[in-house]
Formats: sequence, C-alpha cells, structure tokens
Amino acid sequence: MLKRTLGERAIDGLNIAILIIIACLMLLPFIHILSVSFSSLQDVLQKDFILWPTNWASDAYLAIFASDSFIRSIFVTIYITVVGTAVSLILTATMAYGLTRKVLGQRVILLMVIFTILFNAGMIPIYLVVKETGLMNTLWALIIPSAISSFNLIVIRQFFLSIPNELSEAALIDGASEIRTFWSIIIPLSKPALATFGLFYAVGHWNKYFEGILYLNDAAKWPIQVVLRQIVIMNEATSTLGSDVMAQLENQPPPVTIQMAAILVATLPILLVYPFLQKHFAKGVMIGSVKG
Repeated sequence: MLKRTLGERAIDGLNIAILIIIACLMLLPFIHILSVSFSSLQDVLQKDFILWPTNWASDAYLAIFASDSFIRSIFVTIYITVVGTAVSLILTATMAYGLTRKVLGQRVILLMVIFTILFNAGMIPIYLVVKETGLMNTLWALIIPSAISSFNLIVIRQFFLSIPNELSEAALIDGASEIRTFWSIIIPLSKPALATFGLFYAVGHWNKYFEGILYLNDAAKWPIQVVLRQIVIMNEATSTLGSDVMAQLENQPPPVTIQMAAILVATLPILLVYPFLQKHFAKGVMIGSVKG
C-alpha cells in the first residue's frame, strides 16, 4: 500500500467532517418530529422548536391509534404497497423479458415504451381511462395505472440482456419452455435488480397521495397519506383558535403533536424495509448503467 501524505489525510478528515455535518442536518427534522410527537401541551405552547421534550407525553400516539380511520388507512396502505409492488414487479419483469426476445413487433413495442418516457398523456386522459374502465373508487385505481414504470422497464431489460444468452439456450435445449426459463433461470439471477426496483415501487405505492384524492370518494378506502392530509388541515384549522383556547383543551393532545406522531408512524415502516434490501440495493443501483 502506498503511504498517504499529510495533505491526503487532511482532505479525508475534512470530507468526513463535512459528511457528518450534512448527516446531522438531515437527521435534525426527524429528531424534531420525534420530539414534538412526545411533547406535552405545555412544551408546545412555550417552545417553537423542540429537540428534546421537557415533559414527555404519549397522548398523541394514543389518540391516533384510537382512531379507526387511521388504523384502517394503515392497513389500506399496506395492502396497496404489497399488492402493488408484486403486480408491478411481475408485469415489469415479464414485459422486460419479452422485449429481450426477437419476436414480431418487439422493436415497435420498445419504441412505444420509450415514447411514454418522453411524452406523458397528462392527468385528464388518465382520469378518463380510469373512469371508463370502472376503476373509480377502488384500490385498483392506485395500482393498475402506475403498474409499470417505463424507465424501470428499460433498465431491467438491459439487465436481462447482460445475462449470458447461453444459459437460456441450454435450458431450451433441455426442453424448458420460455416461461420455465424465465422463472427458473432469469429471475434467480436478477434478484439484485428486482430488489432494487421493488424498493422503488414500494416507496411509490406507500406514498400514494394525489391518486387517492383523485380516484377515491370513499373515506374508508383512503391510504395513510390522504389521512395525513386531513390531519394537517385539522391542525391548521385548530391553530387559528389561538393559544388561549388551546390551553383550555387540557384533556386533548395538541393537534401539532398528533400531526407529528402520524407523520412518524407513516414514515417509519418504509424506512425499516431498507436495511433488509440494502445488500441488493448497493449492487442494483448500477444495473444497466454499463453495457458490455
């Protein structure tokens, strides 16, 4: 190993210090949210920015978990995320594999996929399609229209092309069908790619917000992000009453603590999924970036 100079060590130390400062700045909002969610009414009224509550209280969490609509929205979001991610991965992977085969119309379909990356139909045409297909006010309206990402499809196709073609040819010679080759050979070799884009799809489905407002009229089917919007609106409406009126609500947790607790509960699950996919994510983010 080459001996590092004093200047190189100084630069490394400076880079580490800057990265630590940036990490602390990024963690600061999360610490604030966590602290406010456990703060009492007295802390909220006396402090504008809380990093450590003086009087700890869990009333906000008790309030949101006592709400049937909030609990129901969590299960709705979990359903959308699990089913939506599975549907997206299956459809994206099968279509990407199909576009790697030399079949009639393959090039035309590929050009159509690329066209959708450059030009988007817009909100109104998509809304009309969802309405005419009978998906309005169903959870499938949050899954089917965004089931396949054209960009993800192109990258996964590129990854499939990087797999040696001799493996598929050997399977076909042994009598395996295209479907058997796909599920028994291609899919096991594509775990890093599928894990990476599965995480992307999962985050997208978990954060479904605008589609829930646009397509769902039944409040019982709202995902958690839409319920969070209602909590924010409630907080803004309550804050106009003034601190004197809020101080009289001694038996109720402050609306801002309920808002922060709901944000934390809605964000934490998707953050906990990342460590389990990290080993695949580090390798998968470079998929399709180099061809050769």
